[in-house]
Amino acid sequence: MDLRNTNIDRLRNEDFDVLIVGGGINGSVSAAALAARGVKVALIDARDFAGFTSQQSSNLVWGGIKYMEGYEFGLVSGLCKSRNELLESFPSTVKEIRFLLTINRQFRFHPLVILASTWLYWLLGRGKTRTPKLLNLKQIKRLEPLVNTYISTAGVEYSDAFLHDNDARFVFNFVRSAMDKGCVAANYVASEGATRDSNGQWITQVKDQVSDDRFSIRARVLINAAGAYVDQHNGLTGIETEHRHLLSKGIHLLVPRITETHRVLAFFADDERLFFAIPMANRTCIGTTDTPVEDPVTQVTDDDRDFVLSNINARLDLSPPLTRKDIIAERCGVRPLAIRKTIDASADLRQVSRKHVIEMDADNRHISIFGGKLTDCINVGDEISDCVSRLGLKVSRPAGKWYGEPGRREQEAYFERARALGLDQLVAPDTGEALSERLWRRYGANASTMLEAIEQNPGLREPMIDNTGIRRCEIAYLAKHEMIVKLEDYLRRRSKIELLVPQATLRQSAGLFEACEKLFGDDGKKRFDEYFASSEKDDAT
Repeated sequence: MDLRNTNIDRLRNEDFDVLIVGGGINGSVSAAALAARGVKVALIDARDFAGFTSQQSSNLVWGGIKYMEGYEFGLVSGLCKSRNELLESFPSTVKEIRFLLTINRQFRFHPLVILASTWLYWLLGRGKTRTPKLLNLKQIKRLEPLVNTYISTAGVEYSDAFLHDNDARFVFNFVRSAMDKGCVAANYVASEGATRDSNGQWITQVKDQVSDDRFSIRARVLINAAGAYVDQHNGLTGIETEHRHLLSKGIHLLVPRITETHRVLAFFADDERLFFAIPMANRTCIGTTDTPVEDPVTQVTDDDRDFVLSNINARLDLSPPLTRKDIIAERCGVRPLAIRKTIDASADLRQVSRKHVIEMDADNRHISIFGGKLTDCINVGDEISDCVSRLGLKVSRPAGKWYGEPGRREQEAYFERARALGLDQLVAPDTGEALSERLWRRYGANASTMLEAIEQNPGLREPMIDNTGIRRCEIAYLAKHEMIVKLEDYLRRRSKIELLVPQATLRQSAGLFEACEKLFGDDGKKRFDEYFASSEKDDAT
């Protein structure tokens, strides 16, 4: 029986201290933080883990420099502190990157004001990154020849951080950490609402989206971490809160790499919001938009595409300019922004704080998480642990950090073993990253499982899927340990292949069908056909 089925059996038959509904960044870090403190946790998501907003970010781990315009210095300071903690704790995954911010002529702020803001940002960040610099137009051209300096007056270079891998992979590693410490997690399990029994225990009715079976999960505390669906789920359980969500749609376009320089190109878009061109492997991620929506389910429109393309073409000297034909993939998600219910729903989204809010209903032993950012995830985990403790559950002190990469001794042992297997000699041509480094970055201590497999069968070092860097040892590991139900789970979330390889190319990639057979057994062809049929339908739409 595979891991997912085993966990669903446990969800049916065991009682839990805490059930978390929602496997995005908020739910995943909450599960990891609680499991590390000895709490018996269950985690479910109606989709795949990180299958909604948490797979649609810009991949930036930043302190929120744009929030300084609203004088939210406390928020920025806190986010910078969180960013620094992630840089220190996940050095293989979260890395510093330079931003080149080009300032348009006649922009509402003088370049010296922008420079002063970046220095204040650096100070709020405790000086943990490289210092800002003011650049004249010649210096901008020397650093990045593509920048259109005819519409610019000056530039500022400063530092922030980004995810070397994709956001969904980062989230899943918290799920993996939680399971390693005893959490029982399952994807594609949808909550249909919950009630409390005569003993005050939550009984949550759920549906297994794969088998269509319905059953109940029993837990003393219920945590609603459903992201954009928090309000909807509170309605199902009869929970009243002081806060609710406003939803803002943001989109990014993935296009061929537009520059060889490894920095984020930042601009002020036509609506004067910050606008980025972000390196992602051998591609560039461009965005974002900020559009109010009512429904969490959104899609990229032609207006969205035209806004992003027109802004990037106006600010870079691209020859030829980017068109819709250059779009390899798209990211479209909603930001759930926490506001009090007393605030007018027509509030300007740019003025709404990005702070997360945790509401605890002590009488009902219920917790709701509103808002949140990937950068602030560690704080969410700690705050949720504190709330669960205040609700009367036993929450032990974790043995060391409950997050982060394994310690130096374990890391050195891994790399010594990997070198003996020749993995440091297998280097990706586009990034220069050795296979030993890649496996450690993506799987951490669990990469040792792949080393054991390679020792038994050296052929598992060989590539599996053309032009992706994926090795045979990874597919075997993924099939057993990462609860992949659909091909999209792997191509879009456990990896970022879907964002980097055009669909037509991917379909013809040698090894992809074989990977499907290893991931899904007898259902391999069905999952393969299902994925590409869905992709063709999306393209037609």
